[in-house]
Amino acid sequence: MPPRCLCGGLVMTKVLDIDELMRRREELRRQGLKVVFTNGCFDLLHPGHVRYLADARSLGDALIVALNSDRTVRIIKGAGRPILSEGERVQVVSALNAVDYVIVFDRETPRELISRLLPDVLVKGGDWPVDEIVGREEVESAGGRVLSLPYVEGSSTTDIIERIKGIK
Repeated sequence: MPPRCLCGGLVMTKVLDIDELMRRREELRRQGLKVVFTNGCFDLLHPGHVRYLADARSLGDALIVALNSDRTVRIIKGAGRPILSEGERVQVVSALNAVDYVIVFDRETPRELISRLLPDVLVKGGDWPVDEIVGREEVESAGGRVLSLPYVEGSSTTDIIERIKGIK
């Protein structure tokens, strides 16, 4: 039976630490299955996120989502972010059918995590040019693909925050 994590009252089996995630990755590799990896803040999950994660999952047999820790979200997005805490974001993202595994990382980039996992496919949203995607070199050197999926216009956390504040 897979390890279980108690997060905010919900028992989840998708949320893994690096050691267990590496074991799952190796098992998927032995089975010849394709692993897709993406990362991000995923603060205030919206339709753009849901569509993006479903599209990412369609590129392989399992989708790993690495969530930025609260500390790194503040570094990337600034004061007042994240809106949802790390635990809340883990609950929401792991509840999606498209997502197979979730890990939280506390580095400013996921390069180390990507280097260890070496996914078959590394994806980011369309606001990231392929040549700027962190981990591209490692994944391509291992024979994997790196893709930038289409960006959904008007569907961002910043847009939602501005709507709530009455700015837009």
